Amino acid sequence: MTVASMTGFARASGHDDSVGWTWEAKSVNARGLDLRCRLPAGMVALETVARAAAAKRFKRGNLALNLQIDSAGGATRLAVNRAALDRLVALARARGVAAPRIETLLTVRGVVEITEAVEDADLRGRREAAMAVTLEQCLDALAQARAEEGARLDVVLGDEIDRVAALVETAAASAGARPDAARARLEDKLAELRAAVPALDEERVAQEMAILVVKGDVREEIDRLIAHVAAARELLAAGGAVGRRLDFLAQEFNREANTLCGKANDLELTRIGLELKAVIDQFREQVQNVE
Repeated sequence: MTVASMTGFARASGHDDSVGWTWEAKSVNARGLDLRCRLPAGMVALETVARAAAAKRFKRGNLALNLQIDSAGGATRLAVNRAALDRLVALARARGVAAPRIETLLTVRGVVEITEAVEDADLRGRREAAMAVTLEQCLDALAQARAEEGARLDVVLGDEIDRVAALVETAAASAGARPDAARARLEDKLAELRAAVPALDEERVAQEMAILVVKGDVREEIDRLIAHVAAARELLAAGGAVGRRLDFLAQEFNREANTLCGKANDLELTRIGLELKAVIDQFREQVQNVE
């Protein structure tokens, strides 16, 4: 099971003898599950159905659902208002002008009326039930689209975790990460200082050296980064709605990388830390799209 993306689009259509309809669903990133429905007048009951159906499939994402209805015969009808038509003809005759052409009269507002066909409750109920089935098909297609995008995203995230792991391994092997190397550098500098200032307080010097060695020790940060790499791989392997936990883990990655850069006592380790921060930023940016 791979992670799921929060980005996707789907469409599904249905019809009965007189009406056709199309559901469209679009999903983008969000902190939680947020559903917005655009339904024709009189279809309020379908919003409750849509919310329940979306909650069954998705944990996060900003979902926009739109229902379009196309009437075939029988849903609406045209009726000529004979009284209005007769009044217009009578008015023309009263003024002694020729009677207007019929196509002109039909364009006058109020002469032709569009009325909704009257439907019984059973027919309306059957139609809404059929629309609900099409809605389920649309949401299934959206879930499939999000899963396919998630599979591609899973590969990208896995590659970035591998890059983080490689950089952490390089950092661990660098001279700047070894306390003995740090101590050797400090002793070299201390030798230069003793040559310039012979009368040094050796006890105070030893205390300061110990403090500097401890402050420059990055082994704890490297150990935490290694643990975070393992945790990220476990989450990606588990799949599903792990976006929030991956985002939290990305923050922890960034915190340790910042500390590593702050403690770095040579150019090589600083370079590795900066590159690590860049990869972690890329990882966190991709994680924002994980459900």
